[in-house]
Amino acid sequence: MREMTAAAARRSALWAQGFADAKPAGVPTRRHVRSVLDRLRLFQIDSVSVAARAHYVPLFSRIGAYDRGLLDSAAWSHSARTPRLLAEYWAHEAAFIPIEDWPLFRWRMHRYRHGRWAGEARVLDRNPTLAADVLDVIRGVGPCSARDVEKHLEVDRPDRKGPWWDRSDTKVVCEQLFASGALAVDKRVAFTRHYDLTERVIPEKILAQAFSEEESIRRLVGRSARALGVATESDLRDYYRLSPAQSKPAVDDLVEDGVLESVTVRGWDTPAFVHRDVRTPRRVEAAALLCPFDPLVFCRPRTERIFDFRYRLEIYTPAHKRVHGYYVFPFLLDGALVARVDLKADRPRKTLEVRSAFAETGARPAQVVEPLLSELRRMAEWLGLEHVMVDKRGDLAQLLAVAAKRPREV
Repeated sequence: MREMTAAAARRSALWAQGFADAKPAGVPTRRHVRSVLDRLRLFQIDSVSVAARAHYVPLFSRIGAYDRGLLDSAAWSHSARTPRLLAEYWAHEAAFIPIEDWPLFRWRMHRYRHGRWAGEARVLDRNPTLAADVLDVIRGVGPCSARDVEKHLEVDRPDRKGPWWDRSDTKVVCEQLFASGALAVDKRVAFTRHYDLTERVIPEKILAQAFSEEESIRRLVGRSARALGVATESDLRDYYRLSPAQSKPAVDDLVEDGVLESVTVRGWDTPAFVHRDVRTPRRVEAAALLCPFDPLVFCRPRTERIFDFRYRLEIYTPAHKRVHGYYVFPFLLDGALVARVDLKADRPRKTLEVRSAFAETGARPAQVVEPLLSELRRMAEWLGLEHVMVDKRGDLAQLLAVAAKRPREV
């Protein structure tokens, strides 16, 4: 069995995720969106918008400042000239996936035919005609939010609790129909899903494709292996939230067919697998801010194993107990995660606020500050902000604040 060094495994993972590629020299185009999508196979969606929505940032991290309308168009627009590239479904979590991968999740749709949670089935028990009523409304009027459907059904909700916690029966049923594959997401408006009949969102030739659960899992594990570069079985499983009973036979099958190679990685206590198309570059020269839901870091045990970087999301931690901050971006520099910054886009003040900045153990702050500041300024410009302001918290904050106050070179 081939042995890899930990450094080689790390470079392979970065190559697979697109960080060994040069960023486009000109303005990124739809072709660049497709190229990143082909590598990652998913963009995770999350509701937090304190800096930027999670699904937009992985593209920025890999191709630089791009028009976010490119991603919106890829997800929500369809024409003969520019066909829809993305569909929304439960992949790692809620995610955009290549539209051609939609049939690979039919097994999951079958499992979710009564909803993702037990409580959803109880809603249908007490409202036995509601699912059919929802489908009738959407069939007749076209893409609708759950609230739009309610208006058409003239549903009254006197106990409304607010937009985040408001799980009306109609919303629950819309989500159940989406999870089961009867509805798809036509678009989002102000982050709210607008549902349509699946056959009006997914092209007929894709909708007609059928794979067994076994074949679907095999293909998904192959995609996760190609996206991760070097991965343990649990890493491969996590990418699409599979079970061990699903992923282990698929891994064995892919090894037998030569798609995956079993390897050992020095310092790892678990066997690993390398996809046959993955390359190991001699070096990786990249600088990138990574959002908490970037596929390079969203599997926290893997992030710690590969980068020796312990990373936890502290959104739900009380403010006084947070170690690094509310919405922390790891900073990738030349093959290592060397710092982390807690970011907030203060749009009224046109400022990207760095609420904390920490250097990782072993990193040289003086060598980190300038490339980090450069990426922060690129992000600010991409988000339509004019300034970068650094607060005092963190061992890297003072150096970064001083650098940020210096006049920019023209």
